[in-house]
Amino acid sequence: MSMQRMFGADEPARQREAARLNRLHARLGGTGADSRSYNALDPGVRAWVVATLFESAVTMCRLSGQPLERKAMERLYAEFQAFLATMGDEAGHLPPTLDAFWPYYDRMVAEELENTEAMRIILYKLFDHLPAPPVLNGFPALWATGRAFACPVIGAITVASLPEAFRRRAGLPEIAGVETLMQGAYLAAGLTRFLPEGWIRAENITELLSLSPDSDDPRARTVAALRDQMKRAGALIGLITPLPPEREPAAADSSAQRSAHEFFADVLDQAGDGYVTWADLAAMARELSGRLDLDEPEETRLYNAYADWWRELQAALDTDGDGRVSAAEYAAAVPSLAGPALIRVAEVLFDATDKDGDQTIDADEYRALFRTAFHHDTTSTGAT
Repeated sequence: MSMQRMFGADEPARQREAARLNRLHARLGGTGADSRSYNALDPGVRAWVVATLFESAVTMCRLSGQPLERKAMERLYAEFQAFLATMGDEAGHLPPTLDAFWPYYDRMVAEELENTEAMRIILYKLFDHLPAPPVLNGFPALWATGRAFACPVIGAITVASLPEAFRRRAGLPEIAGVETLMQGAYLAAGLTRFLPEGWIRAENITELLSLSPDSDDPRARTVAALRDQMKRAGALIGLITPLPPEREPAAADSSAQRSAHEFFADVLDQAGDGYVTWADLAAMARELSGRLDLDEPEETRLYNAYADWWRELQAALDTDGDGRVSAAEYAAAVPSLAGPALIRVAEVLFDATDKDGDQTIDADEYRALFRTAFHHDTTSTGAT
């Protein structure tokens, strides 16, 4: 959807999206495992990201049976150069012509790219903790089984899609038959061009996956029918491969602590590593800023509120000073954690969600906030 805004005909929308992306990039930086610093505003890095977007588009068209002709490829390259210019980067970080681009791309692949832990996570572990879309909520066995089969296939196809020179340098495995699988997957994706345009638009797909069966949207009937089919499939899978029984909570656990553990795992622990750090809360702020389409003042206010909340959590719970909070530490202290900073986060979120300023959050505003995360029920239709 961001790409649609950046390549659309609406100039104000392009400028607004470019400003949003620049703010997002300005908050991404740090020091890697090799002690080298990095920053997402680095012009060379940003140019490389745009270069990979262009090369990926060309490659996917070719593999899906729709190779671009020379003039179409030149037009596409010019559009990606304009993309970078809209972001405010000076010309020169991308080669000026298509003929100059390919030697630049080949050199970067052969000499500059590295086989890092982050790359391996993206290739092999990215989907391990992927939460179910709303339409699959309530079907853990079905989602876990589907993910267990799909994730290795997606990873193998992604590896097979990478440039051969990089696969050799990185020592990535070549599995027999994956090349054919990759070509079949791309060809199948290419067939979507014969579907009605409205069926494959990103925002339409997102809205459909987010619909509640109880919604008054006409498409909800399709979602309800799909959920019925998934319920049957989930029951069958549960019989064949039952999930391990859940651990019974200890007698000393209170319901508040159990709820705190669930909230910690489902919401706070964005990385799924059993700890909360500032990076987790910053990721929440980044996701909400994008989902609510906040302007700069509102976005900064939200980040500041989350930063204050993190400082409050750290001061109360990070007793060893390692910069992180464990699930057990959080659950044990949750009754005393409704401090001023958390209340401030709630106030900022309320103000950002209440788009019409009527001091209530109606059903549409509520769904805009909760539709894609937090495993939250969005079937309520009344104002809050």
